[in-house]
Amino acid sequence: MANDSMRELFQSLPLFKDLSTEEIDPILSLTNSQVYPRGAHIFMQDEPITTVYFIKSGSVKIYKTDIHGKEQIVNVLTKGDMFPHQGFFRQGNYPAHAEVAEHADIYSLPIKTFENFLVQNPSISIKLIHVLGELIIDLQKRLEQQILHNTYEQIIMLLLRLADRHGKKNSTGWITIDTAFSNQQLANMIGSSRETISRTLSKLKKQQIITKDSSGNLMLDKDKLNQLLFIDHY
Repeated sequence: MANDSMRELFQSLPLFKDLSTEEIDPILSLTNSQVYPRGAHIFMQDEPITTVYFIKSGSVKIYKTDIHGKEQIVNVLTKGDMFPHQGFFRQGNYPAHAEVAEHADIYSLPIKTFENFLVQNPSISIKLIHVLGELIIDLQKRLEQQILHNTYEQIIMLLLRLADRHGKKNSTGWITIDTAFSNQQLANMIGSSRETISRTLSKLKKQQIITKDSSGNLMLDKDKLNQLLFIDHY
């Protein structure tokens, strides 16, 4: 049976944001819950897609490996995130590895079970289709960033995305990113090098656009970062 915290988590997900309590509770009854230790793999790249997962607590690293074993981080997911994003609507294999980065409590929903539910509830299917259209537009924008912007600009946009996903505004107006990312992880997220990330972050520190708090968390001035993109293009 769904509790309030579980219901709140699922209704915060973009996919389910338009569903009422009466519509989402039957979906929640189909889910399972499991705790994973740090370092555990939830699924491996190229395994058949059978299940979609939702993070109740902890964090999960999504990454790919090439034929030489080199790792590229696609994303680091935290509480309230769903993965893989296309899992319900794509047949085939998982496009990346999912490794627990921080002890995690995760809900899982079998795809076949969910598909059967949607067949029996077409009105909910229509709502989900509308939401998927919005997600596709967001993915198109991110692809454009890769094509149209240089590495310096991509790093700035990455910091802005991290601020939106993991940031909290403090009393000074700065954004504190409360999830730790190494320079190598940041580089892997945009297909760059650790050295390039280090040089860019050093430059931004000298400009007093980013800094670190007493706990070592990255802090940034979101307005100034946005201004850098405006200056570069105009």
